[in-house]
Amino acid sequence: MMLSDSWICLLIAIFFGVLGTVSMKLSEGLKKLKPSVSLVIFYFFSFFALTLAIKGIDLSIVYAVWSGVGTVFVAIIGVFMFKESISLRKIVSLLLVVAGVIGIHLTNASFS
Repeated sequence: MMLSDSWICLLIAIFFGVLGTVSMKLSEGLKKLKPSVSLVIFYFFSFFALTLAIKGIDLSIVYAVWSGVGTVFVAIIGVFMFKESISLRKIVSLLLVVAGVIGIHLTNASFS
C-alpha cells in the first residue's frame, strides 16, 4: 500500500507538531530562547504540512489523526524523556484516543 502525498504531509505535520510540543515544555514557559524559537518554527512547519494534507484528506480525518497520534507520541515522550508518571488509567485513556482516531479514519472509504 502506497501512501499518498497528503498522508506523507500528515505524517510530517505530526512529527513537527510533536517537536513543537516538546519544545514548549523545554522553553519553561517561553523563558528559554532556543526552545521558544524552536517551538514557533516547528509549529510553522506542522501547520504548513497540515494545510497540504487537507488538500487530499478530509479535514475531520486530518485533525483527528494529527491530534490523536501527536497526543500519544507526546505522552510517550513525557514518560521517557521528562519522567512523567504513567498509570493504567492513562494507558487506557491513550488507547481510547487511538481507538477514536481509528474509528474516525474508518468512516473514510480509502486512503485518498
